[in-house]
Amino acid sequence: MTTTTAFDPGAEAARATSAILHDTLHGTDRGVVVDSPPGAGKSTLVVRAALELADAGRPLMVVAQTNAQVDDLVLRLAEKNPELPVGRLHSSDSDPYDKALDDLPNVRKSAKAADLRGTPVVLSTAAKWAHVTVDEPWRHAIVDEAYQMRSDSLLAVAGLFERALFVGDPGQLDPFAIVGSEQWAGLSYDPSGSAVSTLLAHNPGLPQHRLPVSWRLPASAAPLVSGAFYPYTPFRSGTGHGDRRLSFAVPADGSGPDRVIDEAAESGWGLLELPARHTPRTDPEAVRAVATVVRRLLDRGGAAVSERSPDPTPLTADRVAVGTAHRDQAAAVRAALAELGVSGVTVDTANRLQGREYDVTVVLHPLSGRPDATAFHLETGRLCVLASRHRHACVVVCRAGVTDLLDAYPSTEPVQLGTLVKFPDGWEANHTVLAHLAEHRVPWRP
Repeated sequence: MTTTTAFDPGAEAARATSAILHDTLHGTDRGVVVDSPPGAGKSTLVVRAALELADAGRPLMVVAQTNAQVDDLVLRLAEKNPELPVGRLHSSDSDPYDKALDDLPNVRKSAKAADLRGTPVVLSTAAKWAHVTVDEPWRHAIVDEAYQMRSDSLLAVAGLFERALFVGDPGQLDPFAIVGSEQWAGLSYDPSGSAVSTLLAHNPGLPQHRLPVSWRLPASAAPLVSGAFYPYTPFRSGTGHGDRRLSFAVPADGSGPDRVIDEAAESGWGLLELPARHTPRTDPEAVRAVATVVRRLLDRGGAAVSERSPDPTPLTADRVAVGTAHRDQAAAVRAALAELGVSGVTVDTANRLQGREYDVTVVLHPLSGRPDATAFHLETGRLCVLASRHRHACVVVCRAGVTDLLDAYPSTEPVQLGTLVKFPDGWEANHTVLAHLAEHRVPWRP
């Protein structure tokens, strides 16, 4: 007779966090790597590790990839411990940081690292840290969003610290480079590779951990995202089926957008499928369809119930986002929303939506209406980001025929010796996601 132990997401997350903090505070290795799925609490872990290191009397530097990430971490640190002196090292630009930091008496701000000497925690971007020189390195560093950091950026700051905690999401988009990197492919010091991949290539014995629970993705989304994008580091949702509900005060009018909204509210996913056709990148019909779905989401008086609040919370414009692959597509959607009188909805590319969270997302599929499937549109991280920003539901707008397109364009990227094969590749991930979305398909001819 066998018994199965119920999965306790809180206990599993606490166990993983405890092991990570033990290796960070008491280990002897020069680095600790933490892989995190979407919404698993990367920032929470970074803040907690920073506070515990500071409490232990170990000054540290924190490296993030954007000013917005740095400012968010400063605000979180100040919220958790308003008495802890925190340094915000910023650029010499005219508007270098979030002005909300000016209201925090424990936060010291300067464009010079020397002015912040002696501060228990100093935070800045990798680009700013690269211009800092010190007589003695910090004992500890924390690198946030480490998979978004290029290895050449890590090399530029590696001399500033002795030991580091690297936290990031391996399923996100690869680091961005504006020059070709073919000449370095396969080399262990490829400057265009992520900081984590290069670090592990030279230090394969470093402790590696993973956060096992996503607190963002609902039970309807975690199995698909985990299976499609994280087959070797699976994770579970922190909530169960029925813990979150999305309902609407206004009944559906029978149109395709309303039907796909109801499908997504019921199952967590919805595919609004337009007729197959090759289109310009800013497909006018698809753009209007995206805008119409958003308009109906707001018009129908949506309300969300979740573990955060047993009382229904209105689905407002700031809790809805639209994701696209290209900036011109995002601009076209913004214009279409403006024509429909919609404001306050976030519309952006996958690159800029990384790390952000919404109740409902509407996604224009990267391959919709395309005559070919390029490496850019097949990149695994792009689809992963677009499919993992929501807490309740995700609606995908796409023209029919993408499955046939994938079959007609198998991966033809050259294989580089010595290069780790990224698995799953975008071709396989797209097939997995489309197969699931097909179960929630609503055909619509505008």
